[in-house]
Amino acid sequence: MSPAAVPPVGARIRQARLARGVSLRALAREIGVSASLVSQIETGKSQPSVSTLYAITTALSISVESLFDAYEDQGALAPAATASGAPATVLHALAAFAADPGRRIGPLVTGGERETLELDSGVVWERLGHVPGTDVDFLQVTYRPGGSSSSSGGLMRHAGTEYGYLVSGELVLTLGFDEHTLRPGDAVCFESTTPHRYRNDGAEPAVGVWFVFSQGVQ
Repeated sequence: MSPAAVPPVGARIRQARLARGVSLRALAREIGVSASLVSQIETGKSQPSVSTLYAITTALSISVESLFDAYEDQGALAPAATASGAPATVLHALAAFAADPGRRIGPLVTGGERETLELDSGVVWERLGHVPGTDVDFLQVTYRPGGSSSSSGGLMRHAGTEYGYLVSGELVLTLGFDEHTLRPGDAVCFESTTPHRYRNDGAEPAVGVWFVFSQGVQ
């Protein structure tokens, strides 16, 4: 996978949904969005916001980290049918959506080697590394001016523990009933099950390093 390439996130989400026998409408109902939006995400016509992405991965019991991993066999995105009519890739799809235990990103990742995930609402994630066998999102996160973790303005919550350090710009964190303004050099840490949202109200990009440990995600 080339560093600048955007992984087929929608196709991966669709593969995980089908592997678990969840209908498109059922997934949409569970995460509180329209079936049309889920369809657009799966077909690549729309990118999910941070909050929608976490809602989808939580509902399907997959890790966000796994969405960066490139398929060795791109044919897996369009599974052939077996004699029974079931997708031939269902059994290995479950394993494919878990972070590949044998794939190490690093120990050194240069700026030109980062895998990048472009999300809705002006948010960009760049993968900084991965140690095999761990459920960790180790990311450089950029919130463009006006960017937010939620396109609807709602708060999100997901499994894991979140650590963040802001390098440049300003970022507003809504955490429960409190609001905090992060400036360069500020750091945050909290349980990600606490309702929260990030937004950039400034005129400059807000860039930071985030580490989310998602213990218990299969």
